[in-house]
Amino acid sequence: MARIYPLFSSSKANSTFIGDSRGGILIDAGASFKRMTEAFQKSSLPLSAIQAVFITHSHSDHVSGLKMLTKKTGIPVFGQEKTLEELLKKELIAPCSEVYSLDDAAAAADMEISCFDTPHDTVQSCGYRIKTSDGRVCAVCTDLGHVTKTVEENLYGCDLVLLEANYDEKMLTNGIYPYYLKERIRSDHGHLSNNASAAQAEKLVRNGTTRLILGHLSQDNNTPYIADKTVEKGLKELVRGRDYLLEVAPVETTGKMMVF
Repeated sequence: MARIYPLFSSSKANSTFIGDSRGGILIDAGASFKRMTEAFQKSSLPLSAIQAVFITHSHSDHVSGLKMLTKKTGIPVFGQEKTLEELLKKELIAPCSEVYSLDDAAAAADMEISCFDTPHDTVQSCGYRIKTSDGRVCAVCTDLGHVTKTVEENLYGCDLVLLEANYDEKMLTNGIYPYYLKERIRSDHGHLSNNASAAQAEKLVRNGTTRLILGHLSQDNNTPYIADKTVEKGLKELVRGRDYLLEVAPVETTGKMMVF
């Protein structure tokens, strides 16, 4: 069985490892090299297990640790063309790193990885769909203002989905953020609310997904409890523990992973 480790998940740092101690891939590198090393130690994984890193987009909470990670490990970097161009322009990838633009599916760590466009306020943004050597399929999908047809089509058929549940609508409305920032977050190119995440989760489970991880929670406009209960309520006609498993990714890993 395949394993997914949400190492960092919040509005401040994001990184997910898919694989095991023998090898795997990293989705995003939004934490420092020191914190990344500590997260792998907590998860009983050697850092050498990372065989490639796939970048969703260029915002700092997804790439702040990328330059040092590539400098220290020499692992190849995959991403969409415009995203890679921006990262290289800003010197956020170590010189001499191998960089690959994703036009079609890529192969790494005995997995097949493909990307799909997500609507977010950056030059280019994507989620990833990963097929393991034993035929299991998972997806990492955060940083999207709404669920498009393309997103939905790529999430269907996944055994596990790490799905954004960024904010609680009441907390955001009543919170301290300035109006322009609130509007950015809830725009069609911002982030996914708990309610929107619940609606998509219900569709996924009815189409065969059995494992859900809620990720990229705002530490100012959400809580793990509220996100969990909102999505569970949206799945009220389905039985938790029988029809699906639901977890919330921690801000920083405690070493826990999910098998799929």
